[in-house]
Amino acid sequence: MENLPLKPRILHVATEMAPLSKVGGLGDVVGSLPKALRALDIDARVLTPAWPGMLDRLNEQGAPLIRSRERVHVALRWQVYSARLWKSVVEDTPLYLLDNEELFGSGKIYPDTLAPDTVLPFAFISFAALELAHKSSWKAQILHCHDWPAALIPIALRWHRHYRDWGTAFESVLTIHNLAHQGILSPLVLDEWGLDRKSFTMEGLEYYGQINTLKGGIIAAGAVTTVSPSYSWEIQTPDGGMGLDGVLSAARDKLTGILNGLDPDAWNPADDSTLPQGFSAENLEGKRVCRRRLLEHFGWADDGRPLACFIGRIVEQKGIDLLLPSLEAFINLGARLIFIGSGFPLFEKALQEAASRLAGHVAVHIGFSEDLARLIYSGSDILLMPSLFEPCGLSQLIALRYGTIPIVRATGGLADTIIDVDGAPDGYGFLFSDYHPGELIAAFRRALRAYEDRERWRTIQQRGMERDFSWKMSAQAYRRLYHQLLARD
Repeated sequence: MENLPLKPRILHVATEMAPLSKVGGLGDVVGSLPKALRALDIDARVLTPAWPGMLDRLNEQGAPLIRSRERVHVALRWQVYSARLWKSVVEDTPLYLLDNEELFGSGKIYPDTLAPDTVLPFAFISFAALELAHKSSWKAQILHCHDWPAALIPIALRWHRHYRDWGTAFESVLTIHNLAHQGILSPLVLDEWGLDRKSFTMEGLEYYGQINTLKGGIIAAGAVTTVSPSYSWEIQTPDGGMGLDGVLSAARDKLTGILNGLDPDAWNPADDSTLPQGFSAENLEGKRVCRRRLLEHFGWADDGRPLACFIGRIVEQKGIDLLLPSLEAFINLGARLIFIGSGFPLFEKALQEAASRLAGHVAVHIGFSEDLARLIYSGSDILLMPSLFEPCGLSQLIALRYGTIPIVRATGGLADTIIDVDGAPDGYGFLFSDYHPGELIAAFRRALRAYEDRERWRTIQQRGMERDFSWKMSAQAYRRLYHQLLARD
């Protein structure tokens, strides 16, 4: 280790970076992990597309915004695509933005269907990362790739006709945020992207006659991480591996589960400007004010019933098919329910019909509003998160910060972050194991029994609010991983 650089240079490559762009937890991680790494004296930077409105938002925030004289050129589909390169700084993290209206002009980051045309922006950003890292005055030593859209980076370093010659210039880390999204495409893209046909094998990109971008990234990357320890074990099994369990098991020696952290500055109820009144573990009065404002928003009077909420994507992964048949049981137990999110139209329609049928007991907001979500976190008593699978999950961590107690299924990162109130003296949440409505309802019943004891409930709230789920420990784990990779050279 003596010959390692004092300040390793890491370029994070991702399609999202909160608060500038965000679809899910990936955006939150890319917006906060590099900041935590820089606090450990690691030169971490981010490369991401300039999606519509991002440059304007940086200007509005007064962030420095410098247009580079150099453009980034990438050969794809037998032509050259170019992008303007902008440099900025967001919360002390240097940021590179690729500006090309043809590739990144859509308001939607991820296409509805994957095809050679629709994934072209992801191929461009991956190869642009190599061009930037190879030609700029600042040269990354490790390219940290997030999910399948950036998995083309390690793939290119091994199998691209041009970039494979740069394979010894960089180390690569691939982080899997959600194994459900793998980037499965027609093998026609091999030639379009300049990849050697020899990569189309069982030991490479081939996957049931298609190419699997995430599979290739796992095989080619120098290290692979997932966003929680439990998830790293689950995805090596047939039940959790989503067709890649064998590939991941073969890569177990370079696979590490590192729990996602939460930025305590971004999620702090004491100084959250979106709330009608702040609060803390020592003084929860502001949470009662938030409750009143939340009830007013939905036109409800405060009848003293506990408020349970769901905040997230309205899809099967999040346990919507458990929640829908459980609604009336929750109401009969004496609770009200609030849902916010968007997802599968059939689930959205079912929730809206339930809100109409159970008016006064169930409220639904289809779509997403950051301010409303924060008010729901703050004004609710219970968070419902009965996920079928959960790589890490941030909603349960945010809820704890805001004094809202999670009911979660013991899977993935939920099992790693929540300690059951009835199972340990230091518990601050409620877990259940079997994916069944009856198990969820039983956990809900336990939560309401605890809620009835106001002194006990306050203790549970304070315990959860005081837990440290920042990046402090996880950033150290990434720091060790980077040094291990650099020590191999």
